[in-house]
Amino acid sequence: MLNTPQNLLKQKLKKLTLIVLSIYIMVGSILYFLQEKMLFLPTVLEQDYTFEFTQPFEELFLKTDKGAVINAIHFKVENSKGVILYFHGNAGDLSRWGLLAEYFVEKQYDVLIIDYRTYGKSIGKLSEKALYSDAEYCYNYLKERYKEDNIILYGRSLGTGIATYLASKTKPKQLILETPYYSITDVAKSRFPMFPVEQLLKYKLPTHQYIQQVSCPITIFHGTEDLIVPYKSAEKLYKVSPKALTTFITIEKGAHNNLIEFDLYHSQIKKILL
Repeated sequence: MLNTPQNLLKQKLKKLTLIVLSIYIMVGSILYFLQEKMLFLPTVLEQDYTFEFTQPFEELFLKTDKGAVINAIHFKVENSKGVILYFHGNAGDLSRWGLLAEYFVEKQYDVLIIDYRTYGKSIGKLSEKALYSDAEYCYNYLKERYKEDNIILYGRSLGTGIATYLASKTKPKQLILETPYYSITDVAKSRFPMFPVEQLLKYKLPTHQYIQQVSCPITIFHGTEDLIVPYKSAEKLYKVSPKALTTFITIEKGAHNNLIEFDLYHSQIKKILL
């Protein structure tokens, strides 16, 4: 074949196509095989690690399944108004999240906050099914100690899908969602629009399906400047939620991790927890 300008152009286009295809396949493979490491960012604590909080608490080790033990902190106050079951975000462990949970203890609520499997001192094989079953175990643990209409479910970021699933299967007093998503698939599509994420993802967490089955009051908090879970994802979730039960609170200029810095968040939380 002669090296005419046309042939040289064809060769370059062929090479470029192969390079682009190789990169596409490589990134797709990373998304599939490393998705758990991208979605879950746990820190591990030594089993003898000692927690330090300002509020009274009990440390629990809940054997939720064969080979699985969930580490939890149960904050308790005298004459509590009820209990909040708190599902935290995708990074860190109870040494950090427990400090944030004390915000609700100061409002005269008991709080049970757990570390997911592989987080902190919790052990066991992680999966979407395991996240749900551990949540149900913890809810039943609380039902043995509190009236069900005194249990509030609170989910933050990753934890919103778990909390909503649980609310769809039970009858808590209310459901509070901070920076929720329509589904993990929806968030992944916004970040990787060129890839068939629906087929690649092992974790779906379809909050939009579960929220339609919730029968208690729902409050959604979301900031307009959230770069982790797009505000539009929460808007989509609100559109399919039971309207008579759902309040959507938009925090202008709020990001993913700073809603607690806004007066609107505090005033609405105070109103909800009265």
